[in-house]
Order: sequence, then structure tokens, then C-alpha cells
Amino acid sequence: MTVTGGAATAPGRPRADGDVPVDISRVPAREAAERELSKPMYHENDPNLLQRGLDRFWEWVGNLFSAASAATPGGVLGLVVVVLFVAALVAALWWRLGAPRRAPGATGDSLFTDGPRTARDHRAAAARHASAGLWNQAVQERMRAVVRSLEERSLLDPRPGRTADEAAAEAGRSLPSQADELRLAARTFDDVTYGGRTADEPAYRRIEELDTALERTRPTLDTASTWTPA
Repeated sequence: MTVTGGAATAPGRPRADGDVPVDISRVPAREAAERELSKPMYHENDPNLLQRGLDRFWEWVGNLFSAASAATPGGVLGLVVVVLFVAALVAALWWRLGAPRRAPGATGDSLFTDGPRTARDHRAAAARHASAGLWNQAVQERMRAVVRSLEERSLLDPRPGRTADEAAAEAGRSLPSQADELRLAARTFDDVTYGGRTADEPAYRRIEELDTALERTRPTLDTASTWTPA
């Protein structure tokens, strides 16, 4: 403590221009410090907003991982094993089942997606795709040829928006000897068009043989009778 003009002054207390000490309360002092520290010169090397967001995100991920590993038998190693097992299970299911298959008849599942074409046009397109080894497209075009041919023979009424399953079910009532093959062909068409499956040559040849067989099959109104080739 020093004595100035007969008055005692605590060490370190700010002084005014004269010998009168300046007494600053706590709140103004804090505000003054905040104003000083808010100057740009003190924040030139601070991380930007994106970096701060990433830091917070990875901090959250780290905390989440730590909490999960603490709750998993075996700690971090046990958690890694569980994650790898789940990933392998999902991959196996995806490989076995393929992409989720939409229910037949849903909007956008129309058998014909372009303008009117004859059965001969669809057969020619199917043959071109088959020659190129494009079995998915070959299956699609051959199934369209099957249905268009049945429409041209008046065994099916031309109807926009008809699905492959609907066409197979309707044709199977007048062509019972081919009903099973028609359903199988429609399922193959749906699998490669909506289910993410990949067709092969045997799948295409089966629909090709069905198309040829249908050309030689006579329709009958008696669905209980046995069909014979023409």
C-alpha cells in the first residue's frame, strides 16, 4: 500500500490523471474486457464456421462411439465386430433378394412404356438385344411381343396401363395350357424391370419358346379342356 496526498491506495488500483484512484466495478470491467477480446486481431487464427461445425460433429460421433463401445461386450473390439456382422448380413440379404420389388399393378408398372408397336416390332427388338447379350432388354421386349401378339389375335383386349401380371392372368383363362408359363414369364419380366434382377439367356429362351408355342395354340372357351397345338 502506498500513501499519496495523505491517502492510502491499494497496490495495482488504476489511478486518474491526478492522485485520485479509479474504482471500476466488476460488471463494467468484464464488459470492457469482452469488448477488447472481441477485436478481430484476437481472432485471426480462429477456425471458420464450417470447421467448427465439423469439429462439433466429430466430437458427437466420438461420444456416440464411446457410449456404444462401453455398452457392448468386449468394448471397442466388440462394437467393431457387431458393425461388421450387421454390414455383412445386409449385403447378403441384398445379394440374395435383390432390390425391393414393387407390387405388380402399382402406378408406372405398365407393360408398354412407349407408343404402339406390333408384335413383330417387339420380336425384332428382342432379337437385337439377344444378339448383343443384353438379356434384360431382350426379356422385356419378348414379353411385350407375347402380349401384343395376343392382342392382335383378339385373345386380349388392348388396354393401356395393363401390367405383365394382369396380361398373364387374363390370357391364362383362355389359354389354360400355357397359364403357368405365362405367369412365369410375367414374373421374370417384373423381376428384371422392377426388382433389380439380372436375366440370362435361359430366361430369355424360355419366353421366346412361350411366344412360339402361343402362336401354335388354339384358344378355347372351355377352360377345363386340354389344349392341342394347331
